Amino acid sequence: MNCLHVLDELRPLEEKYGDALVIVGVHSPKFAHEGEEAAVKAAVERYEVGHPVLDDPELVTWQNYTARAWPTLVLVDPNGYIVAQYSGEGHAHALDAQLAQLIEEHEKAGTLTRGKSPYVAPEPEPTELRFPAKVVALGDGFLVADAGNHSVVELAADATTVVRRFGTGQRGFVDGPAGQAAFSEPNGLTVLPAEVAEKVGYDVVVADTVNHALRGINLTTNQVSTLVGTGEQWMDGDGTDVLSSPWDVAWWQDKVWIAIAGIHQIWTFDPITKTTEIAAGTTNEGLRDGEPEQAWFAQTSGLASDGDRLWLADSETSALRWIDTEVHTAIGTGLFDFGLRDGKGEEALLQHPLGVTVLPDGSLAISDTYNGAVRRYDPRTTLVETMATGLAEPSGAVVAGNDLLVVESAAHRLTRIPLGASAKADEFSTRTQRPPMDIAGGEVTLEVVFTPPPGQKLDDRYGPSTRLLVSSTPEALLKEGAGDSTDLTRRLVIDERVGDGVLHVAVQAASCDSGDAEFPACHLHRQDWGVPVRVAADGPVRIELVLSGASTP
Repeated sequence: MNCLHVLDELRPLEEKYGDALVIVGVHSPKFAHEGEEAAVKAAVERYEVGHPVLDDPELVTWQNYTARAWPTLVLVDPNGYIVAQYSGEGHAHALDAQLAQLIEEHEKAGTLTRGKSPYVAPEPEPTELRFPAKVVALGDGFLVADAGNHSVVELAADATTVVRRFGTGQRGFVDGPAGQAAFSEPNGLTVLPAEVAEKVGYDVVVADTVNHALRGINLTTNQVSTLVGTGEQWMDGDGTDVLSSPWDVAWWQDKVWIAIAGIHQIWTFDPITKTTEIAAGTTNEGLRDGEPEQAWFAQTSGLASDGDRLWLADSETSALRWIDTEVHTAIGTGLFDFGLRDGKGEEALLQHPLGVTVLPDGSLAISDTYNGAVRRYDPRTTLVETMATGLAEPSGAVVAGNDLLVVESAAHRLTRIPLGASAKADEFSTRTQRPPMDIAGGEVTLEVVFTPPPGQKLDDRYGPSTRLLVSSTPEALLKEGAGDSTDLTRRLVIDERVGDGVLHVAVQAASCDSGDAEFPACHLHRQDWGVPVRVAADGPVRIELVLSGASTP
């Protein structure tokens, strides 16, 4: 998710500095499916990447640049020297300032050669649907979030014939009639109950993901309106009027529930009062059950209600979870474990699921996206079985008579599977092939490097400008050092008896314009690291993570 945000942050810089800045993407896969060449090509097309991408399935470049986070950005000057490194998102203003300074310096020195990149992005073959995301039933037909075409499409009962389209097909953020409205990679859809729709004046709520907004569609007037969101991405302090990559929506307990994938939370929207509230999640990425306000999620991408429970497809932890009065996990163990295995829920494995659908018998169909499969989970027996395999990145589904109508996103189509279908899966289990960091047991120093962008400084006029939150999985890995503070350096004590684990490090830093301006422009830098670690006798006693700036030797 953070990588997708950065792609959008880089677009204006690519345009502004097009003849002086060369951007090369490096694809460092986390999941097995992401290491397949066809999946990389599809992702480049899906997200309209306009620069060359190095496919690096073995993470060689990741290791050479000592990357610790998805994404990591490295700025290299015309002489080949690394100028700065950035982790996470929110660094566009820092890059802008740094580039302006570097371009001036190297033009004066005669070391900058301007020129347009010779790279030409491949032209996609036209199809009626383009990387569709989710589908819901609509009368005798269906409504599809056609993410790649930046629109919402109504299909007839054959799930093929287009009845009407909401959106121009071009990326944008425009309200109005269906033929003039614009979306940006819409993903989730939910149809409101008729009595609610009559009161609020729209029938369908759309999770307009890259616009960071909820949109409403009136099916009678064909009008599209904005319900929540400004087009800008949520940052700390923005409240709940600004969203961050809403990926799916569902109607439950008289509200629209929203998977806020960008900051790993679940929110609600009340169409009657027009209020948006945080329902669950701390913004920390991971898998932690319990009280909703203390739970951790990881890029929740699918929602479905069976009346008593709200079911969630938590993609980055390859998990199926649910909310009643608390948060629970049915399948999944953490950020780095995934695979394809049937059986009891606590032993079963998924790989980056994006959708979940309630079936007529009360079981759940899981769109197990990176396994190219549909899986069934029965809450009564806690058993998982495979319904179908060989699908092209299934991302959502809806019950259609005696069939399950599945969105095959990478095949640009909807496919029917009988509700009673069963398939034999080639099972496997694995962990993310990201090299763990060796660390010493006992006392270790954690330091987060943050250098403000040119023309800015840390500003404490309104309180501490930095914050560091540290925890671990398992919790016993950290004997001392867990918790929250404002210092970017922390003393940790590692329990060498625990062995392997994950350090969770969340940091934020606010930088403001230098000078004496009464209202300086300020920016918030934020990153969450989940760092796999391995306790080794000769491991280093210092851990350095770069938020922004240059690392030390």
